[in-house]
Amino acid sequence: MSHNAPTRAQQQASRRATPAKRWCILALLSAIGLSGCGGKDTGDLETYVQEIEQRQKGSIPPLPERLEYEVFTYDETSLRDPFEPPEKAIENARAPNTGLQPDLKREREALEHFSLGSLRMVGSIEKNGRRWALVIASDGTLHRATTGQHMGQDNGEVIKITETEVELKEIVPDGLGGWIERRTTLTVSE
Repeated sequence: MSHNAPTRAQQQASRRATPAKRWCILALLSAIGLSGCGGKDTGDLETYVQEIEQRQKGSIPPLPERLEYEVFTYDETSLRDPFEPPEKAIENARAPNTGLQPDLKREREALEHFSLGSLRMVGSIEKNGRRWALVIASDGTLHRATTGQHMGQDNGEVIKITETEVELKEIVPDGLGGWIERRTTLTVSE
């Protein structure tokens, strides 16, 4: 056996030291890399920071003055009960019933299953002197409607159709046990 050849024990010791050598090399390379970061010319950066610091500072307007809360004492002997409707509403409620009310026995049409806000008019067509509104419902279905038909959930009857809008007459509750009529429109939307 030659004296120059490493023994088996020396070879194993050499392998165990390899990770430690790797860490030393990594630490040495990191130190060399970090040493390159210092000493750079930062004069232009320092000049820019000084310019920003010397600029005139903006002023923030003062907060508005706080209004003082005024205490209100309710005097039940001289004021009406806040839970009762105003006298004008009471008079209207006492007024004779005008007989206006929707036909609740009428069979509902397809466009009455959707709220008016979820319907979208996309155009109109005319055939044999009769105009039809093209309306897309919220479920994506295209419907056509003409005067006399109903749409929306407030008993809306189509009374007029132009190229750009549908005019409806709705019969809605007035909040006092009766019904009132209101006009609304559905316009073409893109």
